[in-house]
Amino acid sequence: MAQVTGESLKSELDVFGIPCQDDSVLDKMLEQCICNRIQAYDMVLEWVAYSSTNNGLNLTLDTLEQFEHEVLNKRNKFKQVLRKEETHNRTRDIHTIQDLIKVEEEEENLLDAYSTPAKGSQKRALTTPENPHSKRSAALLASPGLLLSPSSFSPSATPSQKYSQRGGKGEVVVTFGAVQGTRWAGRKALGAGVQLELLEGPEDSLRCSYKYMFQRLRDVRNVLTEKIEELGDGFRSHFNIEEFSPVSLPAQDSITVLGQVCCDSNGKLNAHSVLLEAGPEQGGQQVPVDLSELKEYSLFPGQVVMMEGMNTTGRKLMASKLYEGVPLPFYTSEVKTEMDEEPMTVLVACGPYTPSDSLTFDPLLDLISVIVRDRPDVCLLLGPFVDSRHEQIEKAQVTETFDAIFSRCMESIVDGTKSVGCRLVFVPSQRDIHHHFIYPQPPFTLPNLSKDQAQRVTLVPDPCTLLIDGVTFGLTSTDILFHMGAEEISCGTGSDRFSRILKHMLTQRSYYPLYPPVEEVNMDYEKFQSFGQMPLTPDVLIIPSELRYFVKDVIGCVCVNPGRLTKGQVGGTYSRLLIQRSAASDNGRRVSPCLAAQVVKI
Repeated sequence: MAQVTGESLKSELDVFGIPCQDDSVLDKMLEQCICNRIQAYDMVLEWVAYSSTNNGLNLTLDTLEQFEHEVLNKRNKFKQVLRKEETHNRTRDIHTIQDLIKVEEEEENLLDAYSTPAKGSQKRALTTPENPHSKRSAALLASPGLLLSPSSFSPSATPSQKYSQRGGKGEVVVTFGAVQGTRWAGRKALGAGVQLELLEGPEDSLRCSYKYMFQRLRDVRNVLTEKIEELGDGFRSHFNIEEFSPVSLPAQDSITVLGQVCCDSNGKLNAHSVLLEAGPEQGGQQVPVDLSELKEYSLFPGQVVMMEGMNTTGRKLMASKLYEGVPLPFYTSEVKTEMDEEPMTVLVACGPYTPSDSLTFDPLLDLISVIVRDRPDVCLLLGPFVDSRHEQIEKAQVTETFDAIFSRCMESIVDGTKSVGCRLVFVPSQRDIHHHFIYPQPPFTLPNLSKDQAQRVTLVPDPCTLLIDGVTFGLTSTDILFHMGAEEISCGTGSDRFSRILKHMLTQRSYYPLYPPVEEVNMDYEKFQSFGQMPLTPDVLIIPSELRYFVKDVIGCVCVNPGRLTKGQVGGTYSRLLIQRSAASDNGRRVSPCLAAQVVKI
């Protein structure tokens, strides 16, 4: 499926003369396209048909939700019925015949297990998972390419034609910093002493799985209350506020209030549905907010803000000024940096690592080739590795367990990069079908790693903050950009929505500041309070998304969306960064350790 963008949707709407000036409407249509796997052209055709049969409905958020309920949901159910009928009625091809032969062989082996074979019998020896007889299975261990052979996962898997015929391989699509003349290669020594650790330390980090689905509403409320109080302390000290007024107390003078933004209904937030909910210290009440006097604002559900305004009746706050949050300080190292220290190269890639029309891992093999060629010092690899949204996985067309496929992926990456000696960091995703569907997400477990391999591999949770040679990296594989982009409302703040959302994350000091979260994020708030907050402002924030790749400097933090390694049936992008710990400040100002960055097509 080709990538659907807001621009492609708008151009298709223009063909039919359908006006659409509201970005939130385009964002909603884009969300529907991605969630329902519909191309922009087909989406607009469906809308035109629906609108025509309902007396020419205007394109609004309300009509889009009605359209989703009446058309898109029924369309998905119909597709599922067709898939079931197709599976039931399919004819026997070469693959089904092979399946039948395999079953007969298994029955023969089962009979052999309960009988004594005659002398000189030419039957094959009884096989077990510990002693496989297949020569082909043994050959799979020869190289990463063979390990990830498509036929090992699905009998009908064939290499993706569109991926193999893609253009622009190696093309640089985004540059940042002093790229001219940059040598994108790691340090000369093998694994040249890279110091890599979780910033919080092993005892304070999410290191293993935990029980979830046991949280109470009261516990969620306590977490949200502590968030308001913690950020309120930052507001109070930074802006010299003595105390905050209760939000619902009538006052004839201007007051300063603190609270969390929420919506007055279950729909999407808009300028007329904003409520401010105070913490218990300020009365714990909700009050509607009138934004008409604000020249500019950017709000989203769950945001903790400080406002000045009038509330003469106690029933509505007329906001006159909005204060943004205060970001945490950056990391400061006590270790002095040598001036001749060689820069460190970091490669960043995010799954899926297979095209959507095939279970071949060709993009992953190409990425391993890039790692061997460029020899980076650190590789940050984010999931999904076994994507739950893959078409063949959704249709149950794989012949191995998801854990087995994942183990082969890991083995291929670790063995394929052995000659490079780079440090490997694996971050899970909620789209990894074999892993825990919870946020924050515990790290992967790889019990079969050898001692030498384990020294190169670091398994981290989602989200996490890493300290790599004195430089802090914030990592999350959850698409918070897409989720917040669909909920945020703004006025007079410019057109750079990405920078606004990233600034919100840094000033709210959270890897997922949106509340309530989207339905696909299964949040455990007690663990989120401990492991989902930013302990400081990271030097580099890695935040992959379905949205367009970028590299941006946001209040001193270099934010990187490397894109995804595959986009539908074609290749995607990865990123590479040149990092050097700052030895000194520039005229008292902090110098970013990210010297240069690129986003490159695979």
